Amino acid sequence: MSRIEEIEGFVQVVESGSFSKAASRLKLTKSTLSRRVAQLEARLGVQLLNRTTRKISLNEAGDRLYKRCSIILADLEEAESEAGAGQTELRGTLKIAAPTSFGQLHMKPVLSEFMRAHENITVDIDFNDRQVDIVEEGFDVAVRIGVLPDSSLIARKLTTIRSAVVASPTFWDAHGRPKTPEDLSDVPCLRYSNIARPGIIPFVRPDGERGSISPPIRLLANDGQIMTETAIDTCGFVVEPSFLVHQQVCDGLLEVVLNDHVWLTSHLYVIYPPTRRLSARVRAFVDLMVEHFAGNTFWEDDLPTLA
Repeated sequence: MSRIEEIEGFVQVVESGSFSKAASRLKLTKSTLSRRVAQLEARLGVQLLNRTTRKISLNEAGDRLYKRCSIILADLEEAESEAGAGQTELRGTLKIAAPTSFGQLHMKPVLSEFMRAHENITVDIDFNDRQVDIVEEGFDVAVRIGVLPDSSLIARKLTTIRSAVVASPTFWDAHGRPKTPEDLSDVPCLRYSNIARPGIIPFVRPDGERGSISPPIRLLANDGQIMTETAIDTCGFVVEPSFLVHQQVCDGLLEVVLNDHVWLTSHLYVIYPPTRRLSARVRAFVDLMVEHFAGNTFWEDDLPTLA
């Protein structure tokens, strides 16, 4: 029995959730598949699966092996497809990590176009604002917003994302429209929690002088869309990326203030690991992301109050 058969059996068991379903997909008997996984564990000298009468789950060693082997099998499938005579269709699974709000608001057109163009690729996308470990968690590519830490990952900068100070017009009527950042020091604020110091809001004045304010926090949340909706409900002001609030500003639900200052500028990146040959799947997705977002700030184009 080849190593590939053992690995293929193991990966299929994990993805199917049971030996019976995996055996059916591989067109094997359950006993044959069970023997292959047992031989893989014996060869490696470690147990990979926790087995009970109700379910199968990965232990730590199995999780590490699955993340690596699922990539290997996907690459093998793609290599065979590329080598096939006249074969031009991309195949396999593309696993993507993307920030929640940006992904849900602005990536649907990219995903739809990608899936229409590559009907034999399965897209597995995880919308999450945490900094995933791309290699360790088995992602092919990630979309990120912010300042990237030093790493061996390859990063393609797509565009700059600027933030705006917004609240509902009713809120500004009640608290007064600020003429300086310091006017916001005692005004209720809604803050994003997934940053190092949510209590401090830095800014740059029009003359280049840097400063910061620490307004009272009414809501601390790890979801930008929740903060946008809460701001519309007149519960506080918020400093959010323009891609999150542009539609609400255009609809008159939110109003921008102090737009001559710079607030929390960041960047949009697409990143991927350099540890193996860049697959055609990843290359096709990255190219499409560049086509849609490189140098593009369409979420600011319709904001009459943003300079």
